Amino acid sequence: MALKVSVVGASGYAGAELVRLLSSHPKVKIACLMGESSAGEKFSNLYPSARGFVDDEIEPLDLKGLAKKAPMAFLALPHGQAMKLAPSLVEKGVKVVDLSGDFRLRDPLVYEKWYKAPHTAPEFLGRAVYGLPEVNREAVVKADLVANPGCYATSILLALLPLVARKAADPDSLIVDCKSGVSGAGRKMRTEYHFVEANENLSVYKPAGTHQHLPEIEQLLAGVAGGDLKLTMTPQLLPVSRGILTTAYGDLLEEGMSTRHLQSLYRDFYQGHPFVRVYEGDALPDLRSVRGGNFCHLGLRVDERTRRALVVSVIDNLGKGAAGQAVQNMNLMNGFAEDAGLNFPGFAP
Repeated sequence: MALKVSVVGASGYAGAELVRLLSSHPKVKIACLMGESSAGEKFSNLYPSARGFVDDEIEPLDLKGLAKKAPMAFLALPHGQAMKLAPSLVEKGVKVVDLSGDFRLRDPLVYEKWYKAPHTAPEFLGRAVYGLPEVNREAVVKADLVANPGCYATSILLALLPLVARKAADPDSLIVDCKSGVSGAGRKMRTEYHFVEANENLSVYKPAGTHQHLPEIEQLLAGVAGGDLKLTMTPQLLPVSRGILTTAYGDLLEEGMSTRHLQSLYRDFYQGHPFVRVYEGDALPDLRSVRGGNFCHLGLRVDERTRRALVVSVIDNLGKGAAGQAVQNMNLMNGFAEDAGLNFPGFAP
C-alpha cells in the first residue's frame, strides 16, 4: 500500500518540486496539497507542466484536517510558520519533514538572533533531527521530525565535512564562496530578482557572516571538529534559475597531500552514500551536471604552491538543496530504499 503524504506550501518553488518528485514516487500517493495564497487553485494551473499528473486543488491550511489526511507531511513554508504546525502534527503521530529553518538550530536564542523572532516551540529543537543523511542517516531513520538543511548548508557541508572530520585541514582557515540561482530566494518578488536586475549580472548579498544558513553550518561542523568553528562565507546571486556552486578552501595540515590523496579521502568518507559523487583526475563539476536531480558532485584539487585544498561542490538548490533531500529523508523515515523516487540523472542540456 502506498504511503499517503501531504505537502503544505505546495505553490512555492520547493513545494512544487516536492510535488513533481512525489508524483512519480513508486511508494507514495499525494493525499493533500495545502497552501494559503494559492488555496482554491488547481496545482496544474499554477504549474502547467503537472497537467495530467497532479490536477489536485490546493486546499486552505487546516491543521486538524491535515493531521487526518496522511501519516507523512512536508512543510514547505516560510520561516516561522512550521513551528506553529509541526509540534501538533508530531503529537498526533504524523511524521514531518520541515524545509524551513525552524528546527535546524538547537538553541532557541541562536534561532532568535538569526531569524529575528522568538521560537515558539523550543522543546522540539532537541527532538528534531538535522536531515543531512550523509552524517545523520541512522538518526533520520528513527525520527518523527526532520529539519531539512538549507540549500547553501547542504552544498557547503558536503564540501567541508571530510576535511574537518578527518582533520585534513585547519578549521580556522575554511572559506567558502557560493553562487546560487535565483530560485533559491523563493517565489516572492523583490527588485533584485527581476529579470532586468539579475540577467547578465553577478551580485553579492548577505556577506561577512550575515547569511541565516551560517549558524546551522557552524553548528554541525563544530560538533564534528569537537570545538567552536567560525566560517567565512560569501553568497552571490547567479543569473540562472536553479543550482548552487560552492568553492571551498582550507589550509592542509598534512605535508605531501596530493590531489589524488585528497580524492581518495573523499571517496572513502562518502562510500555508501548514493547521492554524493566524487570526481577523479582533473575533472571539476558544473551546475548542468546536477540540474533536476538529487546529487552533489564534488571536484577536488590541491594547490601545491599554497598547500591549500580546493573543493568544488555543486547541487540543485531545489533538489539536494530542498525537495530532493526532503524525499530522501522521507524514504529513510519510512523504511524505503534511500534512493526511491530519486535514482535518475539530472537533465541536460
